[in-house]
Amino acid sequence: MATAVSSNATCSLDNYLVLPDHSMDARIQAAKDRLGSDCVILGHHYQRDEVIRFSDIQGDSYRLSQQAAAASAKYIVFCGVHFMAESANVLGRPGQHVVLPDLNAGCSMADMADISQVEDCWEQLAALCVTDESGNGITPVTYMNSTAAIKAFCGERGGLVCTSSNARGALNWAFAKNEKVLFLPDQHLGRNTGCAMGIPLDQMVLWDPYMPQGGQTAERLRKARIILWKGHCSVHQRFLPEHVDKVRAKYPDIKVWVHPECRWEVCQKADDTGSTDKLRKLVANASTGTNIAIGTEIHLVNRLAKQHPDKMIVTLDDAGCLCTTMYRISPQHLCWALENLVEGNVVNEIRVKDCVKHWARVALDRMLEIQ
Repeated sequence: MATAVSSNATCSLDNYLVLPDHSMDARIQAAKDRLGSDCVILGHHYQRDEVIRFSDIQGDSYRLSQQAAAASAKYIVFCGVHFMAESANVLGRPGQHVVLPDLNAGCSMADMADISQVEDCWEQLAALCVTDESGNGITPVTYMNSTAAIKAFCGERGGLVCTSSNARGALNWAFAKNEKVLFLPDQHLGRNTGCAMGIPLDQMVLWDPYMPQGGQTAERLRKARIILWKGHCSVHQRFLPEHVDKVRAKYPDIKVWVHPECRWEVCQKADDTGSTDKLRKLVANASTGTNIAIGTEIHLVNRLAKQHPDKMIVTLDDAGCLCTTMYRISPQHLCWALENLVEGNVVNEIRVKDCVKHWARVALDRMLEIQ
């Protein structure tokens, strides 16, 4: 669990929110200049252009975790979502302060796995003899998009955290310890990764935390190699197989690349799947004139299209899939947080409780050791 701690702000956030976006640019830059090396701004690729252009480091959740662990700055301003700021606090050094410019920037996927539900699942698996009371026989693996409490749960029980960049390596690590994996909280990343490793679909079962025994029979749970938590990304789940069919009908030679948080059926129809960083590299390495449809968050797709005008880059879904929680962080929020830091006021500080931080750190350190 994490708490948000705000000291007295120099100026009310409400006074910033009424100002237009463009009026923030000079103020943000001036605050950055005054803070200098005391402050590092981390920006996730899904952030809007008006915010991410002020970031010192850009990346997906894996790269930003590495950067947070290596940061020496006094202040880490995380332009991402809550679970990312939690991880930065877990990996940070004593005396560092992690700031999330808008505390409402959460993650619906992370909210789909409550710690009490996960603990209940673990107890039921032991009662059904899927594992013993000590957890022998199954390794818990949680996706980065989860709360610090879930990360700590996995760390304490011999498991680890993964990202879409190293999910396969994490599963190999987990299977080296036990024959089964409990994969939290994104069913699609778990299923797509397991499938890529050659695990049949009938050896991966879905645990619904709102149903007795997760909605599964004891026999199915005992035979399964991967028990998938019933969670998903609200952005990537919107992509459907018919979107792939539609874009191929319109552009027969198009390359379709999607994030592994997409449905299994979508990934099967795609030419390739990959993390945010992999998708960016695929685009960068594509030949001039290549037609590309990308199944991921719309801000990243639009940014890639601007960065590579020699290629036609479109979203897989014309409706555009926006991460609304990432979008909550605005130039106004960033300016407010930075100007308060200039005045010595730390606002919206994210602190993970010490009782959770130790085991969450264990799980994250294991993740960072896997390529």
